[in-house]
Amino acid sequence: MTELNANETNTVETSNLNNVKPTIFACSHSDTTQKSESLNEELQDEELRKLLVPKIEDLPLSPPSAVESNFVTYFSPDFMKPGHDQYVHRHANGLCIIGLAPTHIAFKDEGGVTSIDFNVGKSDRSGIKVTGKRKKNAQHFESNTALCKACTNNASYIVRCCVKGSLLEVNDRLIKQPELLNSSADREGYIAIMMPKPADWVKIKTTLLGIKEYRELRKDMLRL
Repeated sequence: MTELNANETNTVETSNLNNVKPTIFACSHSDTTQKSESLNEELQDEELRKLLVPKIEDLPLSPPSAVESNFVTYFSPDFMKPGHDQYVHRHANGLCIIGLAPTHIAFKDEGGVTSIDFNVGKSDRSGIKVTGKRKKNAQHFESNTALCKACTNNASYIVRCCVKGSLLEVNDRLIKQPELLNSSADREGYIAIMMPKPADWVKIKTTLLGIKEYRELRKDMLRL
Protein backbone atom coordinates (compact mmCIF):
# COMPACT_ATOMS: atom_id res chain seq x y z
CA MET A 1 0.00 0.00 0.00
CA THR A 2 2.84 2.31 0.86
CA GLU A 3 4.67 1.47 -2.40
CA LEU A 4 1.54 2.17 -4.40
CA ASN A 5 1.18 5.51 -2.72
CA ALA A 6 4.76 6.33 -3.57
CA ASN A 7 4.17 5.49 -7.24
CA GLU A 8 1.02 7.52 -7.25
CA THR A 9 2.93 10.34 -5.68
CA ASN A 10 5.62 10.14 -8.38
CA THR A 11 2.98 9.99 -11.06
CA VAL A 12 1.26 13.07 -9.70
CA GLU A 13 4.54 14.93 -9.36
CA THR A 14 5.55 13.95 -12.91
CA SER A 15 2.15 14.98 -14.20
CA ASN A 16 2.39 18.29 -12.42
CA LEU A 17 5.90 18.82 -13.79
CA ASN A 18 4.73 18.11 -17.32
CA ASN A 19 1.97 20.61 -16.85
CA VAL A 20 4.36 23.24 -15.58
CA LYS A 21 6.98 22.97 -18.34
CA PRO A 22 4.93 24.46 -21.17
CA THR A 23 4.00 27.38 -18.96
CA ILE A 24 7.67 28.02 -18.18
CA PHE A 25 8.66 27.86 -21.86
CA ALA A 26 5.76 30.07 -22.87
CA CYS A 27 6.80 32.72 -20.37
CA SER A 28 10.39 32.53 -21.57
CA HIS A 29 9.31 33.01 -25.21
CA SER A 30 7.08 35.91 -24.24
CA ASP A 31 9.93 37.63 -22.41
CA THR A 32 12.20 37.21 -25.44
CA THR A 33 9.54 38.63 -27.77
CA GLN A 34 8.98 41.63 -25.51
CA LYS A 35 12.71 42.32 -25.31
CA SER A 36 13.00 42.05 -29.10
CA GLU A 37 10.08 44.42 -29.62
CA SER A 38 11.53 46.83 -27.08
CA LEU A 39 14.90 46.77 -28.86
CA ASN A 40 13.24 47.41 -32.24
CA GLU A 41 11.34 50.35 -30.78
CA GLU A 42 14.54 51.80 -29.36
CA LEU A 43 16.27 51.46 -32.75
CA GLN A 44 13.32 53.09 -34.52
CA ASP A 45 13.28 55.91 -31.98
CA GLU A 46 17.00 56.44 -32.52
CA GLU A 47 16.56 56.61 -36.30
CA LEU A 48 13.69 59.04 -35.89
CA ARG A 49 15.74 61.16 -33.51
CA LYS A 50 18.55 61.37 -36.05
CA LEU A 51 16.10 62.58 -38.67
CA LEU A 52 14.41 65.14 -36.45
CA VAL A 53 17.46 66.29 -34.49
CA PRO A 54 20.43 66.62 -36.87
CA LYS A 55 23.97 67.01 -35.63
CA ILE A 56 24.95 70.58 -34.76
CA GLU A 57 27.95 70.46 -37.10
CA ASP A 58 25.64 69.58 -40.02
CA LEU A 59 23.43 72.63 -39.54
CA PRO A 60 23.95 75.73 -41.75
CA LEU A 61 25.27 78.90 -40.14
CA SER A 62 21.88 80.50 -40.75
CA PRO A 63 18.53 78.81 -41.55
CA PRO A 64 17.29 79.03 -45.16
CA SER A 65 14.73 81.71 -45.89
CA ALA A 66 11.25 80.96 -47.16
CA VAL A 67 12.39 82.00 -50.63
CA GLU A 68 15.34 79.60 -50.55
CA SER A 69 13.14 76.77 -49.28
CA ASN A 70 10.25 77.16 -51.72
CA PHE A 71 11.65 78.80 -54.85
CA VAL A 72 14.45 78.41 -57.37
CA THR A 73 16.04 81.76 -58.13
CA TYR A 74 17.15 82.88 -61.57
CA PHE A 75 18.44 86.19 -62.85
CA SER A 76 17.69 88.11 -66.00
CA PRO A 77 20.80 90.17 -66.81
CA ASP A 78 20.26 93.23 -68.97
CA PHE A 79 23.26 93.20 -71.30
CA MET A 80 22.09 96.32 -73.15
CA LYS A 81 22.01 98.37 -69.96
CA PRO A 82 24.32 96.88 -67.32
CA GLY A 83 22.90 97.43 -63.86
CA HIS A 84 19.27 96.88 -64.84
CA ASP A 85 19.23 93.21 -63.78
CA GLN A 86 16.13 91.52 -62.36
CA TYR A 87 15.42 88.26 -60.57
CA VAL A 88 12.85 85.52 -61.14
CA HIS A 89 11.84 83.35 -58.18
CA ARG A 90 10.13 80.27 -59.64
CA HIS A 91 7.87 78.06 -57.50
CA ALA A 92 7.34 74.35 -58.17
CA ASN A 93 3.77 75.13 -59.30
CA GLY A 94 5.11 77.36 -62.09
CA LEU A 95 4.45 80.77 -60.54
CA CYS A 96 7.22 83.29 -61.13
CA ILE A 97 7.88 86.23 -58.81
CA ILE A 98 9.58 89.15 -60.51
CA GLY A 99 11.73 91.76 -58.81
CA LEU A 100 14.88 93.87 -58.88
CA ALA A 101 18.23 92.11 -58.52
CA PRO A 102 20.51 93.35 -55.72
CA THR A 103 22.88 94.88 -58.30
CA HIS A 104 20.15 97.04 -59.86
CA ILE A 105 21.37 100.56 -60.43
CA ALA A 106 18.30 102.06 -58.73
CA PHE A 107 19.65 100.96 -55.36
CA LYS A 108 22.87 102.88 -55.95
CA ASP A 109 21.12 106.24 -56.28
CA GLU A 110 21.07 108.31 -53.11
CA GLY A 111 17.97 107.36 -51.15
CA GLY A 112 17.35 104.33 -53.35
CA VAL A 113 13.89 103.78 -54.85
CA THR A 114 11.49 106.55 -53.84
CA SER A 115 8.36 105.58 -55.80
CA ILE A 116 6.84 102.95 -58.09
CA ASP A 117 4.62 103.82 -61.04
CA PHE A 118 2.52 100.96 -62.46
CA ASN A 119 0.91 103.25 -65.03
CA VAL A 120 2.95 102.24 -68.07
CA GLY A 121 2.05 101.54 -71.67
CA LYS A 122 -1.69 101.88 -72.21
CA SER A 123 -2.87 100.66 -68.83
CA ASP A 124 -2.30 100.89 -65.11
CA ARG A 125 -0.96 97.49 -64.08
CA SER A 126 -2.17 98.01 -60.51
CA GLY A 127 -5.76 98.12 -61.76
CA ILE A 128 -5.67 94.54 -63.04
CA LYS A 129 -7.83 92.25 -60.91
CA VAL A 130 -7.54 88.55 -61.71
CA THR A 131 -10.30 86.23 -60.43
CA GLY A 132 -11.15 82.52 -60.34
CA LYS A 133 -9.22 79.39 -61.19
CA ARG A 134 -9.18 80.37 -64.85
CA LYS A 135 -7.45 83.66 -63.93
CA LYS A 136 -10.12 85.74 -65.59
CA ASN A 137 -8.97 89.21 -66.71
CA ALA A 138 -5.29 88.22 -66.63
CA GLN A 139 -3.27 90.03 -69.27
CA HIS A 140 -0.68 88.19 -71.34
CA PHE A 141 2.67 89.87 -71.82
CA GLU A 142 5.99 89.23 -73.50
CA SER A 143 9.17 88.95 -71.48
CA ASN A 144 10.28 92.47 -72.44
CA THR A 145 6.92 94.11 -71.64
CA ALA A 146 7.13 96.93 -69.10
CA LEU A 147 5.63 96.21 -65.67
CA CYS A 148 6.32 99.51 -63.98
CA LYS A 149 8.82 102.31 -63.48
CA ALA A 150 11.06 102.34 -60.43
CA CYS A 151 11.83 105.95 -59.63
CA THR A 152 14.65 107.50 -57.62
CA ASN A 153 15.41 111.12 -56.83
CA ASN A 154 17.41 111.43 -60.04
CA ALA A 155 16.03 108.95 -62.55
CA SER A 156 13.43 106.32 -63.43
CA TYR A 157 14.00 102.75 -64.59
CA ILE A 158 11.73 100.42 -66.56
CA VAL A 159 11.05 97.09 -64.84
CA ARG A 160 10.13 94.31 -67.27
CA CYS A 161 8.21 91.02 -67.03
CA CYS A 162 11.31 88.86 -67.68
CA VAL A 163 9.06 85.90 -68.58
CA LYS A 164 6.34 85.52 -71.19
CA GLY A 165 3.05 84.73 -69.51
CA SER A 166 -0.02 85.96 -67.65
CA LEU A 167 0.29 88.81 -65.18
CA LEU A 168 -1.57 87.60 -62.08
CA GLU A 169 -0.87 90.51 -59.76
CA VAL A 170 1.43 93.40 -59.02
CA ASN A 171 2.64 94.33 -55.57
CA ASP A 172 0.50 97.43 -55.07
CA ARG A 173 1.90 97.82 -51.54
CA LEU A 174 4.87 99.43 -53.24
CA ILE A 175 2.73 102.39 -54.25
CA LYS A 176 2.46 103.49 -50.61
CA GLN A 177 5.58 101.72 -49.37
CA PRO A 178 8.28 101.97 -52.06
CA GLU A 179 10.92 101.66 -49.33
CA LEU A 180 10.16 97.92 -49.26
CA LEU A 181 12.26 97.67 -52.42
CA ASN A 182 15.27 99.11 -50.62
CA SER A 183 14.95 96.92 -47.52
CA SER A 184 13.65 93.59 -48.87
CA ALA A 185 13.54 93.58 -52.67
CA ASP A 186 13.66 89.78 -52.78
CA ARG A 187 10.70 89.31 -50.41
CA GLU A 188 8.08 91.93 -49.50
CA GLY A 189 9.49 94.25 -52.15
CA TYR A 190 8.75 92.01 -55.13
CA ILE A 191 7.27 93.68 -58.21
CA ALA A 192 4.78 91.19 -59.69
CA ILE A 193 3.69 87.57 -60.06
CA MET A 194 3.62 85.96 -63.50
CA MET A 195 2.40 82.56 -64.71
CA PRO A 196 4.14 81.38 -67.88
CA LYS A 197 3.00 78.38 -69.89
CA PRO A 198 5.28 75.35 -69.44
CA ALA A 199 6.48 75.53 -73.05
CA ASP A 200 7.25 79.25 -72.75
CA TRP A 201 9.11 78.68 -69.49
CA VAL A 202 11.37 76.09 -71.13
CA LYS A 203 12.35 78.68 -73.73
CA ILE A 204 12.82 81.62 -71.35
CA LYS A 205 14.82 79.55 -68.87
CA THR A 206 17.64 79.28 -71.42
CA THR A 207 18.07 83.07 -71.26
CA LEU A 208 18.25 83.22 -67.46
CA LEU A 209 21.20 82.65 -65.16
CA GLY A 210 21.40 80.57 -62.01
CA ILE A 211 22.74 82.04 -58.78
CA LYS A 212 26.32 80.82 -59.29
CA GLU A 213 26.43 82.04 -62.89
CA TYR A 214 25.00 85.39 -61.90
CA ARG A 215 27.48 85.87 -59.08
CA GLU A 216 30.32 85.11 -61.44
CA LEU A 217 28.97 87.57 -64.01
CA ARG A 218 28.49 90.37 -61.48
CA LYS A 219 31.27 89.49 -59.05
CA ASP A 220 32.64 93.03 -59.28
CA MET A 221 29.26 94.46 -58.26
CA LEU A 222 28.22 91.92 -55.65
CA ARG A 223 29.39 91.58 -52.10
CA LEU A 224 27.74 88.34 -51.00
